[in-house]
Amino acid sequence: MRAESRFGYKQAHVLNQGRGVPFALLLLGTVAMPAHALPSYARQTGQDCIACHVGGFGPQLTPYGIRFKLGGYSDSDGKPGHIPLSAMLRGSWTHTRQDQAGGAAPHYGTNDNGTLDEASIFLAGKLVGQMGTFIQATYSGVDRVSSLDNVDARYAHTLTLAGKDATVGVSLNNNPSIQDPFNTLPAWGFPYTSSDLAPTPAAAPLINGGLAGHVAGLSAYGFWNDSVYAEVGAYRTLSASALNAIGIPDDGGVLSSPATYWRLGFFNDLRKQNWSLGLFGLNAALQPDRNGGPSDRYNDIGADASYQFLGTRRHIGTINARYTHERQTRNASFAVGEASNRKGSLNEFQVNASYYYNQTWGMTAGHFTINGSHDATLYDISGAPDSAGYLLQADWTPFGKETSWGAPWVNVRLGLQYTMYTKFDGTGSHAGDNDTTYLFAWTSF
Repeated sequence: MRAESRFGYKQAHVLNQGRGVPFALLLLGTVAMPAHALPSYARQTGQDCIACHVGGFGPQLTPYGIRFKLGGYSDSDGKPGHIPLSAMLRGSWTHTRQDQAGGAAPHYGTNDNGTLDEASIFLAGKLVGQMGTFIQATYSGVDRVSSLDNVDARYAHTLTLAGKDATVGVSLNNNPSIQDPFNTLPAWGFPYTSSDLAPTPAAAPLINGGLAGHVAGLSAYGFWNDSVYAEVGAYRTLSASALNAIGIPDDGGVLSSPATYWRLGFFNDLRKQNWSLGLFGLNAALQPDRNGGPSDRYNDIGADASYQFLGTRRHIGTINARYTHERQTRNASFAVGEASNRKGSLNEFQVNASYYYNQTWGMTAGHFTINGSHDATLYDISGAPDSAGYLLQADWTPFGKETSWGAPWVNVRLGLQYTMYTKFDGTGSHAGDNDTTYLFAWTSF
């Protein structure tokens, strides 16, 4: 599952899972999850949200949405006066099969909790020429703090290369994979929203949110002949004062050298259907504090694939799959006794399929597995990081289509999600205690 907890709450949950946890696991869950379809883009382009997104809400992108993102969020209807501002609210109710001792979070009960998950504002749209932004600031109702959330500011340029059209650009962003044009990598993976008040597996590859919000990076990309995509970038840790200024806790950890990110992809748009295949990777060395010393090194490499049937947009089906393998060299954790082995590995696999009728009624089913090498100190409950389960979601989007009341200003989605665990943090005997029912209401304007 995606590391999606925020502003340190689930960081405490991770600490409770074991005596020693590498710095990368401490970072998991310090920023809010991604936002999705933004009405400011619809107002700018003159298109409906369904032009870019499946079901009116994201983050699943249509071919038009992919090209809009690659073009620097700059496509427009040519009319002046568009203000690149949007807002979003999400509230929910969470029930877990087993009560959570001590409460699901500070200020919350042991079960059946309702909350305002997040309230966000966005600077999202064209600034000048082919330069545009997706910048989010979020108030977390669970943690009762505000911070700078997702950032993707980019510039794009079109040209002819080897006789074919090409788009090249640069992205300044704060989370490796948030800038991915296909929205199939971890920053955008299913579930697209989920509870901040439910238990989640402690282990995940570093690329799955482990650096989110703590870093700033610059990447260069190219998209050739409407089919071949390539990108490479580098990231550095933000200073303690910068993290404090944007509302993100500084846990003391730091990248000892620039982390490198790369992405290759092939996209085939057949109009009524499209598909993509890709490879991606992240290499990073993390020190547990800013005073130097040994580092824990993480080498992530993965593959992803997607298929999308659009037809006449009345019946839409999608399938997304992703696999990530991570090699770990835990010099820092081993040196202080927080890991029994210097070497380790972690594997994550996700697959999901969705169906939407008339851009209104949606059903999605997903399966996830996490497994890796045993380490009795690092994962001291069972000695294993293994987790697995299924996700089911049904949602209704009454507002968000061309014919909807208030379009494109009013967008609403209501959903019911169920997470079922067959294994949780290395154990299967009580995995079902973490099963979660999640009701949510979500609006953007």
